[in-house]
Amino acid sequence: MSEDAFEGAHRHRALELPQPSFLPAAGAILVLHGGRADSLTPPPLLNLPSLRMRPFLRVMNRSPLLADVLVAPVRYRLRGWNGHRADPVQDTRQALKELRNAAGPVSVVLVGHSMGARAALRAADDPQVRGVVALAPWCPPGEPTAHLTDRTIMALHDEADRITSATDTWNYLARAHAAGARVRGIRMPRGHHAMIRDARLWHRLTTTCAAAVLGLTEPSGSAQDTATAWSTTPVDAADITLTRP
Repeated sequence: MSEDAFEGAHRHRALELPQPSFLPAAGAILVLHGGRADSLTPPPLLNLPSLRMRPFLRVMNRSPLLADVLVAPVRYRLRGWNGHRADPVQDTRQALKELRNAAGPVSVVLVGHSMGARAALRAADDPQVRGVVALAPWCPPGEPTAHLTDRTIMALHDEADRITSATDTWNYLARAHAAGARVRGIRMPRGHHAMIRDARLWHRLTTTCAAAVLGLTEPSGSAQDTATAWSTTPVDAADITLTRP
């Protein structure tokens, strides 16, 4: 890394804290947007993946379930994952460090979309992280899971998604379960990768899942059998009992 790049990374603020800031009583949710497989350029001012996550932030910020929870986005230095560099993972770890400095050792849920979900899952080994809500996650075969012991991983994916593979997601959850994680996969009826169609359902389920990971509500169990709340077998969103946000 060049000296200029090192100084730029040092100055980068990875956590966008709300103003006025407050100390969360019940935990924190950090939101990670998507990106590209490879790009060493900074995100543009008009960054569509970041804009797509703004409604998720608004819904979670307004939810009575999360009334005492800090909800904040993570900012990336670069647009891409960039192979072994895994740049958004570094940004997520920096955001967690900034959160500790601002609020102390609070419990954290990472909510990520696509590349952001992959970064969230990688960073879930941080001792503050209780779990991850992964939206249309990028989980390529061989993605590590051994660090997810005692974490809660909930994944929402439309099986018609042509950008990231829902099959890879379900396989990842099975490996995470074998590593000691509590897992739940939810098949979304529509939305593809951008989560535009049925957006309100994506927002509501994400909010309920994040609250469940923090222990603020019961896990979203099957309407027929709440004992299936944690399972390697994905369930349909229509069969989820929603706690209204």
